[in-house]
Amino acid sequence: MDIFIDSADLDEIRDASAMGLVDGVTTNPSLIAKVGRSRDEVIHDIVEVVDGPISAEVIATDTAGILAEGRAVAAIHENIVVKVPLIADGLKAVRTFTEEGIKTNVTLCFSATQAMLAAKAGATYISPFIGRIDDVSGEGMELIQEIVAIYENYGYGTKVLAASVRHPLHVKQAALVGAHVATIPHKVIHQLLKHPLTDIGLDKFLADAAKQGQ
Repeated sequence: MDIFIDSADLDEIRDASAMGLVDGVTTNPSLIAKVGRSRDEVIHDIVEVVDGPISAEVIATDTAGILAEGRAVAAIHENIVVKVPLIADGLKAVRTFTEEGIKTNVTLCFSATQAMLAAKAGATYISPFIGRIDDVSGEGMELIQEIVAIYENYGYGTKVLAASVRHPLHVKQAALVGAHVATIPHKVIHQLLKHPLTDIGLDKFLADAAKQGQ
């Protein structure tokens, strides 16, 4: 399973990338707003740090607007993936982008049928929001499993990207059910590294080494 970092913060992206963990990056308007810079400025910087798919979200909600905005952001770099909302006008734009060779990430997916439509439209990635489903007492990981099964049943080439990841258990479950990608906040990436037995073991090794004057 590929790991993308879900962030627009260059310090976070550099940190995770330095550990060799980052296969790509996802951003959204909320993450961009947190860093107080324009989307295009942030994307220009990210492509210099990570050599992999970089999702940049459009703001337009009509087909013509999505196409115009998406083409402009895709022109920034060959690794750009245009992030499009899962609405009728969005899927129309995805179909055109696919014909033009522009990669897409269809976002705000909350059902298996939505995911099937995105795949039929030619989406490169589908982003089911597992954490938000869990927040309303749903089973986010069950949705990932359903989408993976449907895509395998019919040979769809769209990759399942587990989004809205909240904790390490989400990452493990996504890998177990066959998600192609998990996009993970910087905080959760570091949580994946932590285990109390690792800390205890390291402390003991260092203490024993110190006793020997090392």
